[in-house]
Amino acid sequence: MDISNIVSLLGGIALFLFGMGLMGEGLKKVAGSQMELILFRLSGTPLKGLLLGAGVTAVIQSSSATSVMVVGFVNSGMMKTKQALCVIHGALIGTSITGWIICLSYLGGESGWASLLSTSTIAAFFAVVGILLRMTSKRPARKHTGDILLGFTVLMYGLQTMSGAVSPLRDSPGFIALLTTFSHPLIGMLLGAAVTAILQSASAAIGILQALSATGAIDFGVAYPIILGIAVGASVPVLLSALGAKVDGRRTAFLYLFVELVAAILFAALYYGLDATVGLGWQSRIMDPFSIAAVNTVFRVMTAVFLMPFNRRFIALAEKLIRVSESERSQNAAFDRLDERFLTHPRLALEQSRLTVIDMANTSRRAVHDAAALVWKFTPEGFNGIERMENLVDEFEDRIGTYLVKLNAHELSEQQNEDISKFLHTISDFERISDHAMNIAEVAQKMSENKVRFSGGAEKEMQVLMAAVEEIISLSLGAFEQNSLEQAYSVEPLEERIDELCDEMKLHHVTRLKSGICTLNQGFPFNDLITNLERVADHCSNIAIAMIELNRDDFETHGYVLNLKELHAHRFDEYYEGYARKYQL
Repeated sequence: MDISNIVSLLGGIALFLFGMGLMGEGLKKVAGSQMELILFRLSGTPLKGLLLGAGVTAVIQSSSATSVMVVGFVNSGMMKTKQALCVIHGALIGTSITGWIICLSYLGGESGWASLLSTSTIAAFFAVVGILLRMTSKRPARKHTGDILLGFTVLMYGLQTMSGAVSPLRDSPGFIALLTTFSHPLIGMLLGAAVTAILQSASAAIGILQALSATGAIDFGVAYPIILGIAVGASVPVLLSALGAKVDGRRTAFLYLFVELVAAILFAALYYGLDATVGLGWQSRIMDPFSIAAVNTVFRVMTAVFLMPFNRRFIALAEKLIRVSESERSQNAAFDRLDERFLTHPRLALEQSRLTVIDMANTSRRAVHDAAALVWKFTPEGFNGIERMENLVDEFEDRIGTYLVKLNAHELSEQQNEDISKFLHTISDFERISDHAMNIAEVAQKMSENKVRFSGGAEKEMQVLMAAVEEIISLSLGAFEQNSLEQAYSVEPLEERIDELCDEMKLHHVTRLKSGICTLNQGFPFNDLITNLERVADHCSNIAIAMIELNRDDFETHGYVLNLKELHAHRFDEYYEGYARKYQL
């Protein structure tokens, strides 16, 4: 085997890896990018977790990718460790499907109908159909189907190149002597683990082994320990993904390694023990690509069958070895959702962003509610609580905004881009609402320090306004959380009523000043509260408008509001009359 064969082998490996990645991405996109959401939503029982792990891995063609996703689920609190371990067992089964796909490249014959199943014929057919779909289709689903076919074509040509590069080895005495060394269980397992760790893909390592087996020089004694080692080496990318993860994420990555290591040791001891005692006689059996795929699949299935009953013990061991630190206990769990592992899975990342925005919104609503309560009964502890919530909302805005900008750098659908725009518009409004809550708390603090209390009439009017503002916050938050356009349409009529209440209250206050019922010391905080509450309502209106109109090309807030009021569209009058009756001074 000369230098040209080595270069061809490396080129074949590169084509194989690229083709496998292209095919996996295409499969995932054709599936609607919903595989990730299905995985964490429907993995509630061990059997579901096993089947879903196998199914998702068969689609995305990588047990490591599935397991890295699962580490992210556990790290963000979406999934329990016991669920994750069942999914990992399924992923190990699912990754063996790739070996059978690879076997297609070794089908074929010399003439007649059998020649239609040859590698070159299948690859050429897929290449033609794939490029036509890729170049002529306008629908994304058909383009991604073209990617699948082109990926499969590249994968098969890569296998062909690898097989051609290693074919001279069948007559090489040195190579055959080297294989004898690899038949030693420990050396063979170390080789399989090392190659897989370097390639970061168990499927690629199995593909190389299948290409070598096509030479007829690989027997069971060589293949078996390498297959066991490949399983162990597949844990390396999962372990790397857990760097910087929380304790549960690290435990999940450790469980992947531990399961693979225990399975490799167990089945090595079982086989070599039986061979030594009863003489199985498999050592010298010549392997081909199909038998390699079969052994790999049987090993993966038996791993799940034998080890799943011991899941609790594996988890208990992981908990003993990897403990929770005090700093991790004090971290805010809401931010754990924004795990960067999900950025390559936009649907998941957006769902996590949405849930985090909802946490941010609830914090802003709670801040306004608690700040309003301070006006009537001020406490330093309550004021400090508002300050903490305002700082937390600021951090929410920073974390979510940064995460969405990173997500925007990935390939997204039109709907996903619209969701990102909606979230970015919305978080700034929720942040401003918390700022006004802080302003209200500061007004309450000054009132307490100066021993200022409102007159009876002013107090009643302020309570009406506060009730209306709390309702508009609930409406806008509910519209966002439930993605309800009907609730969004009900926000603007209430905002209009709040504006009128504010104008009426200012006029009433001037009347009370003239009659001596109220003083200027009461007037300053009264007007400050009105201004901040009115601003809160304005930001709630912005949130609702973003939901309704952001998808339009001619999005323009002021024009939309004028149009809504002038045309009395979307039950505007009906909603407004209801609020006018409900909130009267």
